[in-house]
Amino acid sequence: MDLKVLIAQQKTFFNHHATRDIKQLKQLLKTLRHEVVQHQDDIYQALYNDFKKSKFETYMSEIGIVLSEIDMTIQHIDRWSKPQRKRASGLSFPSKDYLYSEPYGTVLIIAPWNYPFQLALAPVIAAIAAGNTVVLKPSELTPHTAKVIESIMDKVFKKEHLATVQGGIPETTALLKEQWDYIFFTGSVPVGKIVAKAAAEYM
Repeated sequence: MDLKVLIAQQKTFFNHHATRDIKQLKQLLKTLRHEVVQHQDDIYQALYNDFKKSKFETYMSEIGIVLSEIDMTIQHIDRWSKPQRKRASGLSFPSKDYLYSEPYGTVLIIAPWNYPFQLALAPVIAAIAAGNTVVLKPSELTPHTAKVIESIMDKVFKKEHLATVQGGIPETTALLKEQWDYIFFTGSVPVGKIVAKAAAEYM
């Protein structure tokens, strides 16, 4: 799919408030959890192929953390999404003040190679729970894991809500040329500087 078309679809989906239904978000997170569990053997094999990681290490440093993150988010999302009552200033008496948490919009997540499953899905869980749309770019250095991630995401989300983009430096460069409401990047300082410079054009 054309990148500009995909981002336009995600922005339309977001602007129609389709990402803010807490009941629907909880169901999506439950479905995501189910798919992670269902694909556990595929994740083990992918990380073995990419890293020679053992099953024990894969569960402890990747799968287990993701499942815990989903469980915690489902448990707290109702409270997190409610307006918070704040003490009003005496100057505005007798007003009542509230703090509302709002999603950013269309989010780009660039995941690293070292914990390719956990560090891709953890920010996805947070971004989706907060009511954003997401374009996820897994690391090209762990291709087997990236393929499993895309397979899981395609089973859970519509493309206009979350889409996975595969590829290397050219694809990442193309992504960074687009206008995002938020970019979540995990990686090296030199690449971080490139991401920050690209983000500064719009943010």
